[in-house]
Amino acid sequence: MIIAVASGKGGTGKTMVATNLAHLLGDKAQIIDCDVEEPNAHLFLFPVVDKITPVTLPVPEVDLSKCTFCGMCAEACHYKAIVVVGKQVLTFRELCHGCGACSLACPAGAIREHPRLLGVLEEGRSNGLLYAGGRLRVGEAMSAPLIKAARRLARPDKTVILDAPPGTSCPVIATLEGVDFCLLVTEPTPFGIHDLLLALEVVRSLGLPHGLVINRADLGDGELEKICREQGLPVLMSIPEDRSIAESYSRGQLITVTHPGYRKAFGNLMQAIREVLKGPKGTSSSRRATKPKNPGAGPGRKA
Repeated sequence: MIIAVASGKGGTGKTMVATNLAHLLGDKAQIIDCDVEEPNAHLFLFPVVDKITPVTLPVPEVDLSKCTFCGMCAEACHYKAIVVVGKQVLTFRELCHGCGACSLACPAGAIREHPRLLGVLEEGRSNGLLYAGGRLRVGEAMSAPLIKAARRLARPDKTVILDAPPGTSCPVIATLEGVDFCLLVTEPTPFGIHDLLLALEVVRSLGLPHGLVINRADLGDGELEKICREQGLPVLMSIPEDRSIAESYSRGQLITVTHPGYRKAFGNLMQAIREVLKGPKGTSSSRRATKPKNPGAGPGRKA
């Protein structure tokens, strides 16, 4: 089973939920940090990393002695990463998606591909828990290929927990595609509710079974719970506003360790995920999509 832990915005407690759930499952699980721009699962799990693998993307290099400047390479590139200007060919490596269309389109065979470093993959263990994750090269903007490479490290014999990037853009889609369950994490604030609805729209458009964890749950005025009922979004766990939890988090400590009662709470969360996947009357709900009810609605908007 592959469970993605996601959120519409940063700072909701997504990594806290992902790391504690993975730690609870122990040697039955693998956690993959897909937030490659700002990976931080290691700050809580302290894995021993024993393998680092560079990840590259093929980008074009043009041999001007062979080039006829016909412009077919530029026409083939949907990302405008290669442009023919007179007797010059300009390549923009940062825009290249490594699809190879330009080299295939070149009738003169003037284009060769060379690797551009995107970042690295890290693999290791935190006691019995398997750890993997990506780390994007500083200044690099192309994170989706690195996320896909990290996901290929998933072990089929483990329950895989993916710590997704925040938001709803391409890196999130690269993390969520094909997972068995998406666990959304939010907080009962106007921004939290607004971005949750955006994330919910993405998850349902992908047809993924899903549920919600509400962090700092007792701060709200009931608006979030009302929206969850209207949207048919199951709340699988609520975590109260608790200074001691925040202090543990700030020290890089797992609350399943510092607050032993949360071991049962996260165990119940895992069981709730299994129940959602079973669906009503024991039937599987995998890939069951539900159209959002006005997903743009939120605080200050008409439902």
